[in-house]
Amino acid sequence: MISEMSSGMIRGLGTVVVFVAFVGLTLWVFNSKRNPEFAETRLLPFADEPQPENSTQQESATRSIRP
Repeated sequence: MISEMSSGMIRGLGTVVVFVAFVGLTLWVFNSKRNPEFAETRLLPFADEPQPENSTQQESATRSIRP
């Protein structure tokens, strides 16, 4: 067994660990089973915005009444 590990060996093992983590995370993110969960999560930034009660009132307020 190797009693001393060179710094190159440690860096190489670190690179392999990071690469395996990257591949695992990529597979997890692009898994089609998680699509419904991510679809709901994508809308979270807009969750605190109030929904208009009546869309016709909003449209009439933004339209000009001039002929």
